Amino acid sequence: MKINVLRLDHRQKRDARITTHVCLTARAFGADGVILNGDEDTKLMENVRDVAKRWGGQFKVDYKKNYENLIDEWKNNGGEVVHLTMYGSQVHEVVGDIRKSPKDKLVVVGGSRVPTKVYKEADWNVSVTSQPHSEVSSLAVFLHMLFEGKELEKEFEGSKMKVIPTAEGKRVIINDSEEEKAE
Repeated sequence: MKINVLRLDHRQKRDARITTHVCLTARAFGADGVILNGDEDTKLMENVRDVAKRWGGQFKVDYKKNYENLIDEWKNNGGEVVHLTMYGSQVHEVVGDIRKSPKDKLVVVGGSRVPTKVYKEADWNVSVTSQPHSEVSSLAVFLHMLFEGKELEKEFEGSKMKVIPTAEGKRVIINDSEEEKAE
């Protein structure tokens, strides 16, 4: 199953940092790509593509002006829509059913205001707590539960940089060579 994230209502001047974090979280936690909606922000998209190029993997970032057509196309092509919201079914109660379905998933995270159509069109409205918090944290928790923690061991092919986890200090392998930068 492929996982793409739809970030609704990106506002270039106000949301650049949070949308960048949505993209980086989606990539790090196993999604295949992000589709931005709202303001077209080519600089942000290029920055995320640059991260993917340096750190590896096949992560894609695209822009779609009309999210309604995207949701309809996604569903017409056999995919399912998961909308992350405070007002849905609790994630721990539905993630197993979502995981069992082999269909590609479009995970929708909101912006300033999520239109009613998204709630109605979603196959699942999923609550990651019933308290206000960030779409970044919702996405991370949802993907972590969906992949049952296996995303933490994911290898990103073609990386030019790789962090080697250590209890102390920093170890980074650069350009797939054994040249290490240690601090």
